[in-house]
Amino acid sequence: MSKAADEFNDYRQRMNDRILASDNLVLKRLFNLDTNTYAEGALSAQTKELLGLVASMVLRCDDCIKYHLIQCKNSGVTAEQIYEVFAVANIVGGTIVIPHTRRAAEFWDDLK
Repeated sequence: MSKAADEFNDYRQRMNDRILASDNLVLKRLFNLDTNTYAEGALSAQTKELLGLVASMVLRCDDCIKYHLIQCKNSGVTAEQIYEVFAVANIVGGTIVIPHTRRAAEFWDDLK
């Protein structure tokens, strides 16, 4: 992984640990639902990550975009597949998604 991905993952893990240490039942359940949503099922985990990526782009969440790009890379998604997801996100979300696509493309390149 790249330095940017390592920094993102380290921060995410540190803050998730801190949040979960609060022992708040609702937050624990929410985190558990998130984890289980992306597990293998009728759809492959890879397909679910691609769906998560397009939704994150349309919702314009850069942290979520980075997370799903890392997961996509780890699951063997190709650059061609990523750019098709970028296309879908921009069609669904409109031109306001373009700045997020730029940052996503840069982060994807960093993951290589």
